[in-house]
Amino acid sequence: MNDKGKALLEGGPQDLPERIVAITAPEVDLKIELRNGYEHFRQTARRADTPEGPLPVYEWWERTEMPG
Repeated sequence: MNDKGKALLEGGPQDLPERIVAITAPEVDLKIELRNGYEHFRQTARRADTPEGPLPVYEWWERTEMPG
């Protein structure tokens, strides 16, 4: 399995639509839009076994609200 371009999200809101997401580049923080804000995830040194094979784990670290 080629895991470049995908990651497993850990933590954050329970109602995230997906836990395995596409990434544009390793080590770049992820920003997921959800309920008029953004959930922010950072890469960890861990990997997890998933139905799609072993993937890097990104951990939730904060939420920011959209302006307006």
